[in-house]
Amino acid sequence: MVVLMYSKIILNKIKVLDTDISIAKNDYISLTDMVKNIENGLVLIEKWLRNKNTIEFLGIWEEMYNVDFNSPEFEGIKNEAGFNRFSLSVKMWIQKTNAKGIVAKAGRYGGTYAHKDIAFEFASWISPKFKLFLIKEFQRLKELEQKQLGWDIKRNLTKINYRIHTDAIKENLIPKRLTPSQISFVYASEADILNVSLFGQTAKQWRDSNPKLTGNIRDYADVNQLVCLANLESLNAHFISENISQEKRVEKLNKVAISQMKILLNDKNIKKLKQK
Repeated sequence: MVVLMYSKIILNKIKVLDTDISIAKNDYISLTDMVKNIENGLVLIEKWLRNKNTIEFLGIWEEMYNVDFNSPEFEGIKNEAGFNRFSLSVKMWIQKTNAKGIVAKAGRYGGTYAHKDIAFEFASWISPKFKLFLIKEFQRLKELEQKQLGWDIKRNLTKINYRIHTDAIKENLIPKRLTPSQISFVYASEADILNVSLFGQTAKQWRDSNPKLTGNIRDYADVNQLVCLANLESLNAHFISENISQEKRVEKLNKVAISQMKILLNDKNIKKLKQK
């Protein structure tokens, strides 16, 4: 694994079938790198993007995870897909729909990057073999990162300001019980269901309250909140498979978030680490 720095963003590289592939922040994989050893590879990206099935897939992904996605514009693009006159580039897709799943980066390490869900889908377009090896190497990278994260947390936990463990701070970190209006509100994305359950606000509400901060609400979560969030994601997927309504899911997830944060904040092992 090679780690580089550009624009304050950590860039990892993995090797898939003799092809070096860059991975940027938040698990965005370089589609440009994936096709650089293929003749007319860049054309392949646009050809894939013009496919009607691809557009439907991208639209569903954006509607699930992007609260600012322009759905009406997406419907227009989807209706045009398939005609001989239809053309679509990555920049056009982003500009028209405000898509977040695919990004175009400029500069030395620039190119077209896509969230891992989308990148794996594109890999299928290249070849099943390439997709399987990409997933294998990506998972290996994530395992290495988790091991490193565990070490860093243990090494740095003793340096965390002692106030994080005071009762006052704990009270602020434990999620508030949602109001009836918050529970009954219809949220546009599954990501916001988790945000409201744990943080008590949607991504947009956080941005509106913190206009001077970069990134999103999850970038400012502490370790305990990130652990809780990962558990909530798994639970939410299970609740969806059980056909539980959004209203019930929000209520259930909020209760779980409150319970888990109390447990995490009082974990004896963390306290022992702090005392070493």
